[in-house]
Amino acid sequence: MGAVTFTEEFTSTIPASRLFKALILDSDNLIPKIAPQAVKNVELIEGDGGPGSIKKMNFGEGSQFKYVKHRIDAVDKENLTYAYTLIDGDALMDKLDSISYEMKFEPSPDGGCKGKNVSTYHTKPGVEIKEEEIKDGKEKAAGVFKLVEAYLLANPEAYA
Repeated sequence: MGAVTFTEEFTSTIPASRLFKALILDSDNLIPKIAPQAVKNVELIEGDGGPGSIKKMNFGEGSQFKYVKHRIDAVDKENLTYAYTLIDGDALMDKLDSISYEMKFEPSPDGGCKGKNVSTYHTKPGVEIKEEEIKDGKEKAAGVFKLVEAYLLANPEAYA
């Protein structure tokens, strides 16, 4: 099994704690509400929502994928960090064993935030994966991020 890691940095005008609450802590409710074409719903399959819990995300009608299952690895509300692993679903494309993600949000001096997302793609034996092959998924994730950001800008009281 090989691994390929990508690091992406982002900035937002939304304060770090507010973006963390919306994008991480309440995403199971918020994203299906504001982007039903992307995510139909999220089900808690095992656990209490904390580390070790398993969630199943069912994608919207227009998606090329049906579902994925995530295992929550860590949630640190004080340090605004979150880690999870995609462990099952058709988005693994028979090429990947799993994809692990680590996200960190930090306040920026202008009142917004900056952050980092590190994703590690664990390939099946003998499989090589190139960035072009995962570009579509990264673009869709960036689109959902922008939808959450727009929602928070339009609703300044939400997640305050």
